Amino acid sequence: MNSQFLPSSFLNLQRTEHAKLFDLDQPVWFALKAIAPYLESNLNPAMAGKRLGQSFIGENVFIGEGTLVEHGAVIKGPAWIGSNSQIRSGAYIRENVLIGNGVVIGNSCELKNSIVFDQAEIPHFNYVGDSILGFKSHLGAGVILSNVKLDRQEVILKLDGGKVLPTGLRKFGAVVGDHSEIGCHSVLNPGSLLGRHCIMYPGVQWRGILQDHQIVKLTQHTQVIERNEVT
Repeated sequence: MNSQFLPSSFLNLQRTEHAKLFDLDQPVWFALKAIAPYLESNLNPAMAGKRLGQSFIGENVFIGEGTLVEHGAVIKGPAWIGSNSQIRSGAYIRENVLIGNGVVIGNSCELKNSIVFDQAEIPHFNYVGDSILGFKSHLGAGVILSNVKLDRQEVILKLDGGKVLPTGLRKFGAVVGDHSEIGCHSVLNPGSLLGRHCIMYPGVQWRGILQDHQIVKLTQHTQVIERNEVT
């Protein structure tokens, strides 16, 4: 297997309680298929955090100490949420979600079948579907990690030289490496892979593979003209 796609190329597995999900010799996205059976075998539902106002928390949910669930949040489960995190008002956490310690899940954010490493931030109007977010990664407001192609077919990675790599997944959003930053209103299309310490400018439409420490810039032409006199 090309080492470019191994979990160690994107993630510090010491920054999650769920390192067992990852096969060190298989592509990082293989962990997405393991989430549901992992939760079925290991989840012990409990509420050790605090609730502010009224929220919906399903039966198959674990919430760690110091985590605050605000009024209006919905956590369907199965879900495992670590300690000292914030689940803010309007958050919608669906099935098979693993959230680490010190994480922020904000207003109008929806997550399903995803792994969120410690201290990641998903704070405003984000969709995270079938994705993995690394340690201290951050999504700007309105960022979408799209997980299904328009033709509903298998997600395939396009490699250098015109080669392609099937992922074996029909639903696969993105892998965002440790410390990477995605600017407001960017869209990562299915099968996007970002290495560590990457930056993506606001408003980018992206699909592909980004190496560590790379920046995706978006430039636009603007024009300022005089306004016609208003009568």
